[in-house]
This record gives sequence, structure tokens and C-alpha cells, in this order.
Amino acid sequence: MTKDERSARVETEVHAVRAEYAEEEAAAAEAEIAERNASLDVPLNLRIDRDLDAQLKRHAAAAQIPTSALVRRLLRQAMQAPGTSVLTIAQVEEIARRVLAESSDPDHGAA
Repeated sequence: MTKDERSARVETEVHAVRAEYAEEEAAAAEAEIAERNASLDVPLNLRIDRDLDAQLKRHAAAAQIPTSALVRRLLRQAMQAPGTSVLTIAQVEEIARRVLAESSDPDHGAA
């Protein structure tokens, strides 16, 4: 492969990556615009700790959306599934103790 062929190949790959990136950016912008247009502009101020703020920012960056869009999405999901239960740490620990006790009981596993 000649130097010109390598350069052309690299240029083609760079162009493809740039095109893919532009498509992703356009899709993210369209999603944000659609969400903004569908929402009322009612500001909501929350006091959260730095850890939660950092988590929200990381998740938003991973989803390639603004943090405010992620928070709106999470709030909508929570409101649409209000009956969804979450186990507490104590409940998980109790389940783990029960499973451990049952797995160490030779008579219990012979059902």
C-alpha cells in the first residue's frame, strides 16, 4: 500500500467518524428540542448533594444529553411507575441471610 493510498484510507475513515459523530449530535439536539417543546417552561430548583450532582452529570454525559433533560426523563419515569417498589438495604440483607441459612441447611435443600 502506497503512502497516498494510506492517506486516502485514513482520510476516508476520519470522514466516516466525523459523519457518524455529526449524526449523533444532530439526533441529541433533535431530542432535546422535542423535549423542550413538549414541556412547560416551569423552573424547578432542587438542593442536592455533590455526589448526586456528579452521578447525574455522568449519566447525562453517557447518554449524550443535557443534565436537565436527564432529570426530566427520570422524573417522568418515576411518575409513570409510582407503584414500583425498591428494596431497602435491610431487606436485601435479610434476603441474603435467609438464602445463606437455607443453602447451609442440608435438610432444606432436599425438597
